[in-house]
Amino acid sequence: MLIGSYQPALVATSYIVAALAAYVALDMAGRIDASRGWAARGWLLGGAIAMGVGIWSMHFIGMLAFRLPIPLGYDLAITLYSLLIAIASAGYALWVVSGPSLPPRRLIVAAIVLGAGIAAMHYVGMAAMRMLPGIDYHPGWFAASILIAMASAGAALWIAFRLRSDGKGVFRRRVGAALVMGFAIVGMHYTGMAAARFPLDSICGAALADGIPQHWLASLVGTTTFAILAMALLVAILDRRLQERTSLLTSSLQKANQELTYLALHDNLTKLPNRLLLEDRLEHAVRRAGRGGGRFALLFVDLDGFKAVNDAYGHPIGDKLLLQVATRLADHLRAGDTLARLGGDEFVVLADIESASDAAALAEKLLQQVARPVEVGPGEIDITASIGVALFGTDGTTARELLANADAAMYSAKDQGRNAYCLFEPSMNRGAHEELALTQDLRRALANQEFSLHYQPKLRAPAGPLMGVEALLRWHHPEQGMVMPDRFIPLAEKTGLILEIGRWVINEACRQLAQWRAQGMEVPSVSVNLSATQFRSPGLFGKIRDALEANGVPASSLVLEITESTAMHDPDASLAILQRLSELGVGISIDDFGTGYSSLLYLKRLPASELKIDRGFVRDLVAGGEDAAIVSAIIALGRTLNLAVIAEGVETAAQQDLLTELGCTSLQGFHLGRPCPATEFAARLA
Repeated sequence: MLIGSYQPALVATSYIVAALAAYVALDMAGRIDASRGWAARGWLLGGAIAMGVGIWSMHFIGMLAFRLPIPLGYDLAITLYSLLIAIASAGYALWVVSGPSLPPRRLIVAAIVLGAGIAAMHYVGMAAMRMLPGIDYHPGWFAASILIAMASAGAALWIAFRLRSDGKGVFRRRVGAALVMGFAIVGMHYTGMAAARFPLDSICGAALADGIPQHWLASLVGTTTFAILAMALLVAILDRRLQERTSLLTSSLQKANQELTYLALHDNLTKLPNRLLLEDRLEHAVRRAGRGGGRFALLFVDLDGFKAVNDAYGHPIGDKLLLQVATRLADHLRAGDTLARLGGDEFVVLADIESASDAAALAEKLLQQVARPVEVGPGEIDITASIGVALFGTDGTTARELLANADAAMYSAKDQGRNAYCLFEPSMNRGAHEELALTQDLRRALANQEFSLHYQPKLRAPAGPLMGVEALLRWHHPEQGMVMPDRFIPLAEKTGLILEIGRWVINEACRQLAQWRAQGMEVPSVSVNLSATQFRSPGLFGKIRDALEANGVPASSLVLEITESTAMHDPDASLAILQRLSELGVGISIDDFGTGYSSLLYLKRLPASELKIDRGFVRDLVAGGEDAAIVSAIIALGRTLNLAVIAEGVETAAQQDLLTELGCTSLQGFHLGRPCPATEFAARLA
């Protein structure tokens, strides 16, 4: 028998290649597990090539380490067949460990298949030498090599499956596992080599024919192996870095999404649940109570006079006040209750209860907490709250109903004097629903041309001639008929519609005055009432100027009537506005005079041309009475300030005579002429 020998350096090299191939296999298994779709298929193919080449290279480096006293070579085709077997076996191994699970039965079958493939690769590689006579294999060592291959394959599959996920300490465990797996693979190879027996007269057919010489194979195997394994490791490292960066970005994105979700569901100032989160919890409470028959209460909490605090101390102090109130309310609720802030100074409490008395007791407790002095900024601030209570089942079965009814009950508490709570009653909502419906109709009224102006004459005392007319707004509701201003003007003020309506009134009054004059009728002036919102709106001056210019009406023919309370609300600001209007040339009339608290110092500075005595003093006017004394004083004041004095609400001849006797300049009222449409008023003048 020919006696073979081994070069220690190449033996060591074969082990290093085996361990490196094992590590590449473990790392590739991790890459496949972390990928999906085409990326996972790409890693599987690349891993199969890298791992197969590594195992195959280990085998041929081991073959190169083997020396016989005859020339050796290797058949190229058979050598490549062995390489394909190695790649196919590696691909199968990676496919097995990339599955979601690895039960024992599947592990055993996979170990047999992979072990047989590695053994086949080894013995096909041995056949590439084309020895003559053929290699004689010792049955015991041959069987041992196959068993070692299968056992090594099973251990490798189990280790790769356990270590495929990245995590803390995985790198060290993979390195250790690769060293063990490399030792097993090398052990199988050299066991197989020990099984080979070469007769004394053996010759290597590949060395004599066209086989690959050992030194060429050594260069090819070494260069190819280390290039492929190095490339595989480099790609894996880069992919891991990219994956770590992606994971970091994903974590940051998840954190940002969590923060955005939190901000979307919580109030920015108090960090309490906002309306969106409250509605979600309220819907959940409704479903839960509907299924289990439980009860809960919704408490709508609104601070009394909070706007005054903001105006007096500024918004930073107001925010501190809201934070303290929110803390007090939260401290006196149970863990399962919800406290939410809807915005501004509005809070809502969602609490489980047994009876209406529990809700009343909770509302009383919350009122007491809010009423405690709050220490912020300059000192203590006293504030109270109004609370409306709605009970599930009794006051509504949907989230919308409960919120609306609790809100209505809160406004009822404010109407009753504030610093109180009210349990909802159906009568509270009736008025709110009517007001809401009327507000919606009011928004459409201007576009549908439902407004009109009625005109009431103002006569020089006692019975003429005509001094001017007052334009009075009327609303012809398509269903309710004529709606008087005392019903819809407050709504228009509240919603801001008064600005657009007021613009229409000014323009329509000027247009009608121009039309009368074009028809030859002598109407000295037209008076228009300004609301408080109109009076303080920045666009008032421009709207009046535009209306006068558009209709060709002199400014002196337009009289603006402003209530005494409006003029005295902010005297300095009012004075500036009135002076600007006066410079435009329009007349200024102080309406409802005597009902406010006019300062004579400011009154004498106002650029007014007329005082209008409130109808409240005229209604019960009798000679020698208190009202007569007040009217007489107003008339005397008007004369002193060189102002015309007009009395409104004249409904009897006695009132007409007495006002004339007292020296009133002009009169207006039903006795002298009722308000009527423009066409009817024109007919009267004719």
